[in-house]
Amino acid sequence: MKSMKRIYLDHAATTPLAPEVLEAMLPYFTDYYGNASSLHSFGREAKEAIEDARIKIASLINAKPSEIYFTSGGTESDNLALKGIAWRNKKKGCHIITSSIEHPAILEVCKVLAKQGFEVTYLPVTKEGLVELTALESAIRKDTILISIMHANNEIGTIQPLHEIGKIAKEKDIYFHSDSVQTTGKIPLDVNYLGVDALSVSGHKLYGPKGIGVLFVRKGVKIESIQQGGGHESGLRSGTENVPGIVGLGRTAEMARDTMVEEANRLTALRDHLKDFVLSRIEESWLNGHPSKRLPNNLNFGFKYIEGESLLLYLDALGIAASTGSACSSKKLTASHVLTAIGLKPEYSHGSLRLTLGRSNTLDDVNLAGQAIEKSVIRLRKMSALGPR
Repeated sequence: MKSMKRIYLDHAATTPLAPEVLEAMLPYFTDYYGNASSLHSFGREAKEAIEDARIKIASLINAKPSEIYFTSGGTESDNLALKGIAWRNKKKGCHIITSSIEHPAILEVCKVLAKQGFEVTYLPVTKEGLVELTALESAIRKDTILISIMHANNEIGTIQPLHEIGKIAKEKDIYFHSDSVQTTGKIPLDVNYLGVDALSVSGHKLYGPKGIGVLFVRKGVKIESIQQGGGHESGLRSGTENVPGIVGLGRTAEMARDTMVEEANRLTALRDHLKDFVLSRIEESWLNGHPSKRLPNNLNFGFKYIEGESLLLYLDALGIAASTGSACSSKKLTASHVLTAIGLKPEYSHGSLRLTLGRSNTLDDVNLAGQAIEKSVIRLRKMSALGPR
């Protein structure tokens, strides 16, 4: 019996480890296993590998190697950026600005900081998911010390105007952080052009290993460590370095720099092909997020009269792996805070479907996915009590 083809369309949740990255990592599990803090040759080999990776990652985002700090992933980077900047600069002010559609790694940290005496303003967004610059400027106060706006949303793919936000932050002498977990390695990213003072990166979102991330911190930014120990990473992030993970992230950064533009163009074509198929074939369907200012691999559809989790199960049975939103909150039954923020009614936001393409996906995959979505939506609507009578 012929096995069913499985198609992975959930690259925003995680990506497969690239074979070239695995190849680069393997020697650091076996042959070069030294502690990078050790002074002997084993330690020096590990230290050299870390610094080589630091250079490669800095090159990807146009930073200085000394501004790259290794963490365990995007969540830790976000925590370190927000808590570290807030705690260190509390005497200057206690006001933080973020958006209503941030990842939980930002929103949950803001809740903790609010309990510690900080005040947080959550900016609304347009129906397409964009932060409005006028709203940002109106929210700024004399005691505002930090603005944190994600580069692109993980659910709806909308890309924010970071360059313009960065100019506002600089004019007001406010630190500016961005969660760029979904954009690093997918679209060109220059920390100097964007004007960010801190920026978060996660390895497993760009074909690197899980358990490794980066926080870019611009030279001169005052930030406090949130964990104490042996003073690793110039004292900002203590803990024995994950050398294989760091090497892997360095290799994937190197690969992304060489292939990013070409791959973004390829994915954009596949994305638009799938978008046109779904919207033209399925009645009462729509695209969530901005039509053009969005990630090249992201589609977030809405369908009336169906429930998103049921659609996922049908698609999974047909070999299609997708999601309804963030993998970090996929077990929560409440409506997506992102879709609520862009104005969708709860009954409509529950009918959402996120598809995120990747390197292995082909035109054949996209066509099969489109057919599977159409088939599943039609079947679910026939069974639904939500539809028109």
